[in-house]
Amino acid sequence: MPYPSDRERDRPWVMRTYAGHSSAAKSNELYRRNLAKGQTGLSVAFDLPTQTGYDPDHELARGEVGKVGVPVGHLGDMRALFDAIPLGAANTSMTINATAMWLLALYVTVAKEQAEVEGADWHEVVARLAGTTQNDIIKEYLSRGTYVFPPGPSLRLITDMVAFTVANVPKWNPINICSYHLQEVGATPVQEVAYSMCTAIAVLDAVRDSGQLPQEEFGSVVARISFFVNAGVRFIEEMCKMRAFTELWDEICRDRYGIDDPRQRRFRYGVQVNSLGLTEAQPENNVQRIVLEMLAVSLSRKARARAIQLPAWNEALGLPRPWDQQWALRMQQVLAYETDLLEYEDIFDGSSVIQAKVDEILTGARAEIDRVQAMGGAVAAVESGYMKTQMVGSLAERRRRIEVGEEVIVGVNKFDTTEPSPLQAEGAKAIETVDPVAEREAVDAIQRWRASRDESAAQDSLDALRTAAKTDANLMAATLACAQAGVTTGEWAAALREVFGEYRAPTGVSGAYAAGEAGVELAKVREWVKATGDEIGERLRMLVGKPGLDGHSNGAEQIAVRARDTGFEVVYQGIRLTVDQIVSAAVQEGVHVVGLSILSGSHLEAVPAVVEGLRAAGAGDIPVVVGGIIPPDDAKTLLEGGVARVFTPKDYEMTQIMSEIVRVIREANGLPA
Repeated sequence: MPYPSDRERDRPWVMRTYAGHSSAAKSNELYRRNLAKGQTGLSVAFDLPTQTGYDPDHELARGEVGKVGVPVGHLGDMRALFDAIPLGAANTSMTINATAMWLLALYVTVAKEQAEVEGADWHEVVARLAGTTQNDIIKEYLSRGTYVFPPGPSLRLITDMVAFTVANVPKWNPINICSYHLQEVGATPVQEVAYSMCTAIAVLDAVRDSGQLPQEEFGSVVARISFFVNAGVRFIEEMCKMRAFTELWDEICRDRYGIDDPRQRRFRYGVQVNSLGLTEAQPENNVQRIVLEMLAVSLSRKARARAIQLPAWNEALGLPRPWDQQWALRMQQVLAYETDLLEYEDIFDGSSVIQAKVDEILTGARAEIDRVQAMGGAVAAVESGYMKTQMVGSLAERRRRIEVGEEVIVGVNKFDTTEPSPLQAEGAKAIETVDPVAEREAVDAIQRWRASRDESAAQDSLDALRTAAKTDANLMAATLACAQAGVTTGEWAAALREVFGEYRAPTGVSGAYAAGEAGVELAKVREWVKATGDEIGERLRMLVGKPGLDGHSNGAEQIAVRARDTGFEVVYQGIRLTVDQIVSAAVQEGVHVVGLSILSGSHLEAVPAVVEGLRAAGAGDIPVVVGGIIPPDDAKTLLEGGVARVFTPKDYEMTQIMSEIVRVIREANGLPA
């Protein structure tokens, strides 16, 4: 976005809604409707198989296709996704990380094809492409869990993309350093700022040390680094956080990298406000939460977001409908066009109160950056589990404050009496649902795609990719060749898995504790856990499992920490497990309960599969409980299918959840409940 002089009215930010589901064609219809409503940029949500490098017909993709985003398996899907949307004039954000290079290659190829159809010079069109690939793999190891490769090869893919885009797609941001999900998994403002900056340092050091670009072009590299942040409802603190981000980034670019041009040192960021802070209880309260959180990233002109996307009021219930997304867009438009927000210089300059809070965040962030750099940097702090443990501990402490009422959540732990909401009067129709036929159609479509392509060309391009991956060559050229040859998402990722291997990040559970947990209720549950174990004749064991591709593990981690603190022996192997792996672990470990965590919407497929798997293994007496974003009708279906309990975001008291799980174990073992 261009920045006007201080005497001009500031230009509005890019307005987006995060969207995509079911299929490329249906998502394309949604994008075109949103653009017609005044949206000025696109934000593409990809489904989990696409994000983690699997085709729709892979075992791990079962139940996940088209659920939390659009499936893009090959060039044909990318063509359909942007049909009738000229990419040379678009501003597109793609939330994609481990497979970012692949999706960028598909995007660039479609832009080239569009230019050729129009008779334009495709080089000029590609040079105009504007937008970003999220591509922050460090935060994937810490939060979202859609990583694939180990840290070293992942950093290489990012480095190659940065070098390629600076040379060939100069308006594209090849990476969003993404603090958004760090806040979701518990990061304090200090941790959010510090760990984001550590990631940026790791990326810039890697690009500089790769030797792919001359030193005189390094300013262009720095200028293309963007950020994606989270804004919570404590909007004064959040605004101060953004001013601290701005100051610290300018300082690092100037002092560490010697960037003299202040325009190249600008802290450029987009934002989505805090989706995880939305409540299932009294969801109408989410509307004012979203508006207040938007103020945090728009009030301070010097630290104003240049792109904003807002969640819908009902995202704690399920997938929002087009009308819900329209409401979120209108919130932005009212703020930008009806208020006088954009008419003034920074209204916080000179405030001693604001500057004191900014300085507090800066002091803490600098100290934490120094601590991480002393460990060897962000990658080393991921591999050791340090950063993950710090955030699991921070989230455990926040959960404690909520449970004891120190932190008020309106409609949840205070002011919880309510009238029936007319917004939910439609019942199941109050959220969007993905037709199960979408997955079958995607499986059939990708099999037809493979059958119709030049198989020899596809395999040759994959061989060339494997060969290049074993050298230090930039992998964008080989990836573009794969895209043009009709290679699929799963095939591209599988070829690199062969060379790079896969990775399982530390969970952070073993070292995380929350101070002050030992309250009266926790002590009661701990005694009940011990007594139940004595009655059964062994210590109670709980398996916490995340089936499928859902990598949002903070809920599972908090359950694991609380179960351990109440006296359970906890078996937690992290994310991305097959049904067979969960069943096998439950049987081998002799657990007394299996707890499944699913936030991706695949609960109706994955949970019954685990229940049936336990029965088939002769362990049908092990009760299964599940937690996640599960609509009431789906919860009823799961309970009728043999699930013992269903927990949703309204069940915020984790010690009470532990108590209920003990009750489930007692029922399963014929003990008085």
